[in-house]
Amino acid sequence: MTKGIAIVSGGMDSVTMAHWLQQYGYDLHLISFDYGQRHVKELQFAEECARDLGVQWDLIDVTGVGKFLTGSALTDDVVVPDGHYTWDTMKQTVVPNRNMIMLSIATGIAVAEECQLVATAVHTGDHRIYPDCRPAFIASINETAQIATEEFSEPDFEIWAPFVTISKAGIAQLGANLGVDWLKTWSCYKGGEIHCGTCGTCYERREAMKLAGIDDPTPYINNTEVYEEQA
Repeated sequence: MTKGIAIVSGGMDSVTMAHWLQQYGYDLHLISFDYGQRHVKELQFAEECARDLGVQWDLIDVTGVGKFLTGSALTDDVVVPDGHYTWDTMKQTVVPNRNMIMLSIATGIAVAEECQLVATAVHTGDHRIYPDCRPAFIASINETAQIATEEFSEPDFEIWAPFVTISKAGIAQLGANLGVDWLKTWSCYKGGEIHCGTCGTCYERREAMKLAGIDDPTPYINNTEVYEEQA
């Protein structure tokens, strides 16, 4: 069986990816990162995903690095913006170089464990705001990882982003087909008791469910219709 490291945050994208990879035949080791995010609540959902799949899960503490990645609404005392990811306000949620850091660590673990794969759940909705979620970055980090681990990694090792050309709605449809329990995923950047319903990730979650024609069981503080473009 092919072995893989899957980076799982606890959100609907990465949890769906983990379920899909296991069904695809991968022997998975799930890893998550605590980088000092305000919505640290998401990590309990990542752990629950691992329990449901019956696979190993480890939490990697990079808060020592995260405290230097300042300026983001996800880590600092900055108001978490509401709205769609296509809006410029979402730039406030960028954590500098986050994916490169996580993928580099995951690659080291994969080499040590003789895994053929590191998987990340970036998708098309991330591309505009997050440069380290774009196809060019994934291709580049994959090539760099192969060069950096040459003769030590497995011959067919790769960093793979299976959803990089798929929309969030497509992920929602895939998750529904897999039977993913959406109540066991966490999206909200504000990290309260329940989803706020208006921050970027809540907005995108709600929109994806609607476009996929899926009933969203998630309780939200604000259920106001939010599926309109910014004027």
